[in-house]
Amino acid sequence: MGALDVSKVVHGGQGWRLITCIWLHAGVVHLLINMLCLLFIGIRLEQEFGFVRIGLVYLISGFGGSLMSALFIQSNISVGASGALFGLIGSMLSELITNWSLYANKVAALLTLVFVIVVNLALGILPRVDNFAHIGGLISGFLLGFVLFIRPQFAWINQRRAAAGQQAAPVKRKHKTYQYILWLSAAIMLIVGFTVAIVLLFRGYNANDHCSWCHYLSCVPTKRWKCNSSPTYCTTTRHANTLNLTCEGTGIHRSYIIADASQDKINQLCNQLCS
Repeated sequence: MGALDVSKVVHGGQGWRLITCIWLHAGVVHLLINMLCLLFIGIRLEQEFGFVRIGLVYLISGFGGSLMSALFIQSNISVGASGALFGLIGSMLSELITNWSLYANKVAALLTLVFVIVVNLALGILPRVDNFAHIGGLISGFLLGFVLFIRPQFAWINQRRAAAGQQAAPVKRKHKTYQYILWLSAAIMLIVGFTVAIVLLFRGYNANDHCSWCHYLSCVPTKRWKCNSSPTYCTTTRHANTLNLTCEGTGIHRSYIIADASQDKINQLCNQLCS
């Protein structure tokens, strides 16, 4: 149906799932929560920057969240717009930083945003929450904010509004030097980051193979719940109408009476066996 299934993205050539998964949800409650978050966050940003730029941040951040999720969580199916929503939050933070001199209560605004981000990322360590999509969307939105939400200086705006015939003030630049530096740096990191992530994903790269602790960013096991970080790879053998599966992550073995099982069916059974 369009959910983020890494095996189908990499081996089935269904890269469109990196986008379509943003529009799917795991139930009515999941949908309502995301819609409420979008209303609270999106309205303020859209009023200030317009729906085009906000739409770009939303879509690109969602795509960035899907990329990071696909690189780290390859055993489960993922859906939801949380990565895109975190992108909007990240863009609010970078917008505050790049337009720092324009704000009055800048420190209070910064602390509030940081608190919101930390709390939401902390909630992401609960089981069945794709925190890697949150992190990927947050980083993407943070960089996009420097590129899309840059504001001109007040002095430049006042100069443009000066009445005709009035003595012109010295010409001032539209943006400050640090704004240009942030804009250029963020644009480069976005292009390089997305390019590298896409190439690695379609080469079958599993980021967990090179980061043994990274899975804790998405789920931390406690006495109340467990995190299934074992890979859902299964050894498959067939005998007549019997399909034998062994989960490589847990060593659990089970036989199924199925004739001519498709690869999708085998993957589904493997996910159930390893979970």
